[in-house]
Amino acid sequence: MIAGDISVSSPSPFSFYGQARLSASSSLLMGGPLSASPPYTHSAKLMRRLVVYSKRISGLEEAIRIRRERELRTSTTSKRRPPLRRGRVSPGFPVPDHIPRPPYVGTKLLPDIAKEHQVHDSEGLARMRAACELAARVVDYGGTLVRPSITTNEIDKAVHQMIIDAGAYPSPLGYGGFPKSVCTSVNECMCHGIPDSRQLQDGDIINIDVTVYLNGYHGDTSKTFLCGNVSNAMQRLVKVTEECMYKGIDACQDGALFRKIGKKISDHAQRFGFSVVDRFVGHGIGTVFHSEPLIYHHRNDKGGRMVEGQTFTIEPILTLGTTDCITWEDNWTTLTADGSPAAQFEHTILITKTGAEILTKYEEVMESAVDKL
Repeated sequence: MIAGDISVSSPSPFSFYGQARLSASSSLLMGGPLSASPPYTHSAKLMRRLVVYSKRISGLEEAIRIRRERELRTSTTSKRRPPLRRGRVSPGFPVPDHIPRPPYVGTKLLPDIAKEHQVHDSEGLARMRAACELAARVVDYGGTLVRPSITTNEIDKAVHQMIIDAGAYPSPLGYGGFPKSVCTSVNECMCHGIPDSRQLQDGDIINIDVTVYLNGYHGDTSKTFLCGNVSNAMQRLVKVTEECMYKGIDACQDGALFRKIGKKISDHAQRFGFSVVDRFVGHGIGTVFHSEPLIYHHRNDKGGRMVEGQTFTIEPILTLGTTDCITWEDNWTTLTADGSPAAQFEHTILITKTGAEILTKYEEVMESAVDKL
């Protein structure tokens, strides 16, 4: 993961949608004097000096802006949630000896991001598909456990058991000293939340980030789930974040520029007034947990093109407020600096000639009435 925060300035209370200005030189910017008639009256000269220029905005965009402001006022005053506090972190759960470990297990050093892009042959791709399908099933199972009063440690325990029952290793466990098998990021936690004794509360949102290591390959995915009665503002944040992920995926195909991903995501987020976190990135994945290419989710001018057969993650984080962040002393748990909620979604994808295939998914097998007889 890469650091590099971006500051977001607030619009002036005298601006229209953050773009309008009153300027004595506005007429020059508009291309010349208002009129060629001689001479001006005092009031006409004054009007000439007070020309307003602004960004054109549709009625729909203005309605969205007004609704967002109303929701923010509600969510940050009368319905303010108590800040997230760290609970008790218990030791990680054991993994049977017969399950193969990634090479970083056993050392607390954070591995370097591998420079090689990961492109797979047919055998490697088959193993990659299996790991990604398992990750997809595990994260959905974790989501079924989300309810008020359950602890994130209980979610970690259940997810850990499902992973080792499948003969896989939970990739986060022991990665750079990370103490648990899954990341659970609640409310204002952007990412890398460590499961602990804190109980989920009615109205929380929680991102569950699952990576499994199966037959020498990693599969990585995450989803943000609603806990009980979640506010409309937070529900919309979750919905738009998921949409942003899919917008980024839609930009992918053999030969496409990587920077198109960030543009698509940022365009969609901005339409709804949300901020895109630029500190954390997607990454290449396969036999190595984290490798090039790094996938930036915000607008950027990075070079590089996608290659058929390549696998990487797209995992945007959106917030209701600032993208500035703080990290707890555990060196993992990262929260929004202003306490505003954050949401994240992630898929591992495969680049194809004409698009992108989502690997972290599976098809439900419906049992037919004939099968039951």
